Amino acid sequence: MSQEYDIPAVSRHQAEDVIKRSHFITTLSHVQSVEEARAFIAEIKAEHPDATHNCWAFNAGPAGDTAFVGCSDDGEPSGTAGRPMLNVLNHCSVGEIAAVVTRYYGGIKLGTGGLVRAYSGMVQLGLDTLPTKRRFEAASVHIGIEYRHITLFKRMLARHEAEIQEENFGTDAQFMLRLPKRNLETLCAELVEMTDGIARIHVQK
Repeated sequence: MSQEYDIPAVSRHQAEDVIKRSHFITTLSHVQSVEEARAFIAEIKAEHPDATHNCWAFNAGPAGDTAFVGCSDDGEPSGTAGRPMLNVLNHCSVGEIAAVVTRYYGGIKLGTGGLVRAYSGMVQLGLDTLPTKRRFEAASVHIGIEYRHITLFKRMLARHEAEIQEENFGTDAQFMLRLPKRNLETLCAELVEMTDGIARIHVQK
């Protein structure tokens, strides 16, 4: 599995809809383990104790991986809620995610097909507006440059998706950077060229 994939950028995200008088609430969360996913599910159930159903699904691993997944129909007919929800999560580009769809029954039965469409659709509705960020295999590198190179140095960082973690100014300017590992070689090569080979570069192990 790729080491790069999208993850939720917020701890909690919600979407709501009314389908044939039933009120549905989708709550999504970033989870990094099965334990975190189950704790999140328990929180939502505690927040909606009077709901007719709190159906859930999660993938606590990389996007598309199925090693750390789970789902539950929570009283809905077997296969009409949890599995369709999980199917949406497994086929989206987002990993480390849990979803709970809370239903307050409105008096009109949806039928098996209607339930599948409702629960899968509610997860997709939440994903459509979910803020995400990229998870990548990171590298850390310490850079030392002369002051005259600072402006050009800072301009080049965005091209390599590099972020300054620390900076110190003494006899020269020193920076600790974090960036995707795949960009490390090109950043170092550009830095050497930009400083005529006098930049000090130390990749952290």
